[in-house]
Amino acid sequence: MRGLLIPAALVAFAWPAMAAEIRSEYTDLDLAKSCALVASEGEGGFARRVCPGWRGYPVVVDYGDARESVFYGFPPATEESQWESFSAFNSTGAKIEWRLQVDGEVIVPFAAIHRWFVNDDPDEPEARTEVLVIEKVGQPGKGEGCTVGLVVASGNPKANETARRIADEQAQTFACGADERVLVSGEVPLPDYQRAEN
Repeated sequence: MRGLLIPAALVAFAWPAMAAEIRSEYTDLDLAKSCALVASEGEGGFARRVCPGWRGYPVVVDYGDARESVFYGFPPATEESQWESFSAFNSTGAKIEWRLQVDGEVIVPFAAIHRWFVNDDPDEPEARTEVLVIEKVGQPGKGEGCTVGLVVASGNPKANETARRIADEQAQTFACGADERVLVSGEVPLPDYQRAEN
C-alpha cells in the first residue's frame, strides 16, 4: 500500500490562499433506488452501477466479492477506471460530501469525501472500521480521478475536519498513479487499501 502514514494528532495543514471560496454540498447514494445497473456478471458477482452525484456529475460504483470501488465524476473515455478498494469486505455510506470551488458563477466539484465501513473479521460483521476516503473528482473531458487520502474515522472526532483539509490541499493538483496518498490513522489502524493496476 503506497502512501504517507501520518498520526492523526500530528496532521496540520496551512489553508491555501485562494480568491475562490471553498464549500461543501451533499448528495445521497442509494444503490437500490437511484442507480442504474449497466454491467453485471452473474447473480452476486461483479456489478457496475451509475448513480447521480452532484449536479450531473455521476458516481460509478463497482461491486465484486463483497467489496466496492467508487469513481466520483466523469471517468476516462478511452479506458476503464481503476479498481481502488479496501482488501477486507467493505461497503460505502449513504452520503457523499462534495468539496466545491466557487469562483463567481463557476462552481466545480474537485473532491469527494465518502465514509466507508470496513470489516476485517467476517465472523464479527458488527466490528467495522469507519474510514473517510478522499477522492479527486473526474472532470468532463479529462476523467482523471483517484484516491487522494484516507482518514480513519473510528475513534477520531476530528476526522471530518482532517478529510476536508486533505481534500482542499491535495485534490486539485494530485497526480493519480504518481503522487502518494495521505494516510491518517490513530488508535485504530488503517485497513489495507489497494489500487489494482491494469
